[in-house]
Amino acid sequence: MRVALVYDRVNKWGGAERVLLALHEIWPEAPLYTAVYDSAAAGWADVFTVRPSFLQYVPFAKHHHEWFPWATPMAFESFSFDDYDVVISVTSAEAKYIITKPSTLHICYCLTPTRYLWSGYEEYARSSKLLTIMAPVLRRWDIVGASRPDYYIAISARVQARIEKYYGRSVEKVIYPPVDTDKSKVEELSKGYFLVVSRLVSYKRIDLIIDAFNALRLPLVIVGSGHEEKLLRALASDTISFVSSHLTETQLHAYYGRCRAFLSAADEDFGVAAAEAQAAGIPVIAYAQSGTAEIIVDGVTGILFQEQTVQGIIHGVKRFMNTSIRSQACIDRASRFRKERFTKEMKETVNKLYNNYKRNNDFTTI
Repeated sequence: MRVALVYDRVNKWGGAERVLLALHEIWPEAPLYTAVYDSAAAGWADVFTVRPSFLQYVPFAKHHHEWFPWATPMAFESFSFDDYDVVISVTSAEAKYIITKPSTLHICYCLTPTRYLWSGYEEYARSSKLLTIMAPVLRRWDIVGASRPDYYIAISARVQARIEKYYGRSVEKVIYPPVDTDKSKVEELSKGYFLVVSRLVSYKRIDLIIDAFNALRLPLVIVGSGHEEKLLRALASDTISFVSSHLTETQLHAYYGRCRAFLSAADEDFGVAAAEAQAAGIPVIAYAQSGTAEIIVDGVTGILFQEQTVQGIIHGVKRFMNTSIRSQACIDRASRFRKERFTKEMKETVNKLYNNYKRNNDFTTI
């Protein structure tokens, strides 16, 4: 089986990039196609043969893809995949727009339908006049692009529901992304700070967490950076501290290991950081209408709050303070998301879909 991988942009590090490295372990010869490649910011991609599109040579495109919404679909449509049996697009945006011949199977591992056009549109539109102007056209393009994969695999049941809602496509399977579960474990729950690990962007709703902890007067540490950092720092009281410098994996693990509980207020696609916290034996307090809710067991390995509001978070934290949660229960729960489970499920599913595709289609005359 000749396999190629496609990803939106290779210019950062995060949960999706862990997915790509896990896929590389299954298919080490598979090249990685992408709109733009910033080798300085994406050292993790050194193991791949990376094949960027013509956008690579457009000034500013590497770091400001949002300036080129009209060009990115064309960038992915410009690739040829005639030499491959299977193409796997890993995407939360335009990588699914690729065009393949009938003899090539296209499987989309969907991180979420394009957030700035669908589930997160209102938040993005508030800060982008260009988006409000272009959204109708971009949505039409996105619907066309979403029709191109032969099969969808979703990273969570939450994302599965969005795919069905926005794209009208069925999902073959939910396969949770791989999580590094080999964290340093805590022997008993700390009485220290509460912890947020996140990009500082609007849809993460860290502003709600800050407002809640301003009222609770409990210690909170926020690890991460992003364009909302200045605004969030201005909102925070003296019980809240920020860690915006780059942390090594060891340093990040230490923050997990010393915290009292991990918080998430976003409507997450999944929530790798929350799963990492569980793997370290740390309870998670999270919004119930989110992919993160699939990671924890309410009242056993964490607390789910029902309303994405300041009062909802306060209620969740107070409920946590009166709930006994064992570290080992959190660790056991996180074992569901081990990388070995991901690679096994993904390999079996791709092989099954490929064999079914070949069996149901005769390409000998193409």
